[in-house]
Amino acid sequence: MAKNIVIIGGSHAGVSTAQRLLKSASTSTSVKVTLITPNSHMYWNLASPRGLIPGNYEKDELFLEIKSGFKQYSSDRFELVLGTAVGLDEASQTVTVRCAEKEKSVAYDMLVLATGSRTLDSSPFKNIGTTEETRSALKDLQARVEAAKSIIVAGAGVTGVEVAGELGSAFGKEKKIILLAPGPRVLEDMLEVNSDIATKELQRLGVEVQLKSRVKESVIGGNGQYEIILSSGTTITTDLYIPTFGLAPNSSYVPAKFLTSQGFVKVDEFLQVTGTKNIWAIGDVSDLEQSQWIKAEYQSAHLAKNLIRILQNQAPQAYKKATTPMMGLSVGKDMGTGHYGNWRIPTFVARYLRKTLFLEKLTEIVTGTAF
Repeated sequence: MAKNIVIIGGSHAGVSTAQRLLKSASTSTSVKVTLITPNSHMYWNLASPRGLIPGNYEKDELFLEIKSGFKQYSSDRFELVLGTAVGLDEASQTVTVRCAEKEKSVAYDMLVLATGSRTLDSSPFKNIGTTEETRSALKDLQARVEAAKSIIVAGAGVTGVEVAGELGSAFGKEKKIILLAPGPRVLEDMLEVNSDIATKELQRLGVEVQLKSRVKESVIGGNGQYEIILSSGTTITTDLYIPTFGLAPNSSYVPAKFLTSQGFVKVDEFLQVTGTKNIWAIGDVSDLEQSQWIKAEYQSAHLAKNLIRILQNQAPQAYKKATTPMMGLSVGKDMGTGHYGNWRIPTFVARYLRKTLFLEKLTEIVTGTAF
């Protein structure tokens, strides 16, 4: 009888693992994969900074239906459950899922937690509940961007710099755009040369970069404008405020004993949830590595191989975390920067690699042709 591998999460980590398992097991081990997710479509949030610009991706290119990507598999091989995981019972090996207004129980032999993370302010840089809710939030932000005459982007990490760059490329000559960096430079987790390149390009695009400007509070006034209060005591008024800092793991359905104090799922060197026999966690929801697309990709590939090994009565292999830091980002539509360890990736290479924001991978992942 086929083993039922249940995966919770319909973003990159979850969908990739589902496709990898089905492809690997097709000629070796009999499995059924059940994917639980509230979103009917996979959302390519890597391109969300460009997606907030009105007129970009008008054909809904950032979303691709999950069900159609698995149409080659019969119902005894793959099942999509549209709903939100609200409970997990390790003893009975079941997941409680809220589907519309009803709840159902889904049994598993092996369970993968890949529910990712969310932004603290519910902005569409990550999934927001259902696909419809994420689409709506993105369109609402587009409308507010178009209407605003002044915009403040707070947080100067990768997302903040990418958002400011896209805004500068589109509206640098007609809107007042400010990027607030809490520290002495933008992109503090990257090389100083990356920070310098990004700052110069942002300024060229018409973005005002304010360093050592940490947001203490934001208040919406009676006229609909935002009052941004900085830790220095300075107050800035703007039509639109876009915070890009702060992520929280989507782990409310996981028993507290499996979580860190910050809510991340605790895993061991095999990506297995600490203290369990048949539950694993990958991607943003786990406490193993920082939130990064490439890290989730590595974890997905490793876990899929390990689960097949376990089903074939072979010993799993330990996951080796990458020890060399690397990062790349776009700064507007025509510039990019990045690094691998202490080596700066040449600008023309970073620009080429980030030109499409890897949107072409969305179809490859959902349909499984990438694996």
